[in-house]
Amino acid sequence: MTYSLTARCAETGAFGTIVTSSSIATAARCAWAGPMGAVATQNLSDPALGPQGLALLRQGLGARAVVDLLIRSTRGVEHRQLAVVDRMGGVAWFSGGKAMPEHAVATGPDCVSMGNLLANTGVPQAMVVSFAASAGAPLAERLVRALEAGLEAGGEFDDEHGAGLLVADRYDWPVVDLRVDWHDEPVAELRRLWMRYEPQQAAYVARALDADRAPGF
Repeated sequence: MTYSLTARCAETGAFGTIVTSSSIATAARCAWAGPMGAVATQNLSDPALGPQGLALLRQGLGARAVVDLLIRSTRGVEHRQLAVVDRMGGVAWFSGGKAMPEHAVATGPDCVSMGNLLANTGVPQAMVVSFAASAGAPLAERLVRALEAGLEAGGEFDDEHGAGLLVADRYDWPVVDLRVDWHDEPVAELRRLWMRYEPQQAAYVARALDADRAPGF
């Protein structure tokens, strides 16, 4: 019911995850990012794997070690899909044998995409190709383009209803956290939200760091 892309920006060191699903409030369960890495958990998702994965990344573990530990800490692992990107751009993933068909995973430099209940198994690869082609753009923009590419490649077998975009930089709080919890066109709505937020993002970060000098709107 879900497809996502989890990634690192090699230029800035920021991390992010973008996801869409036919389920409601999907990003609340699936997308996690912090200053040391990012985690996506889906397909009968176990939300506990997100904060656990971020904690392990903070300890300095690489993506592969984090995935290996996490899949030993969740019940029903054969139903889970999990992706991790670490501070060095390393990626690792797990897709259980009982993940809903069609399921698929694709990886590229600094990114990993995975999906289940897909219209076709080429959707994750289309997202990875889009992410690579948009190098140089802000990470959030690259993630949105990747999600759009996944939808254009066929998306889900069912209609998408929820979507979310999460980006973390050097801080313990996300610099972008946008969610569409229920909408007939969640990917397009997420694009609209991002276009509205993008010109204000830097100002909100500045307000958090130095309120006396922060710009207004």
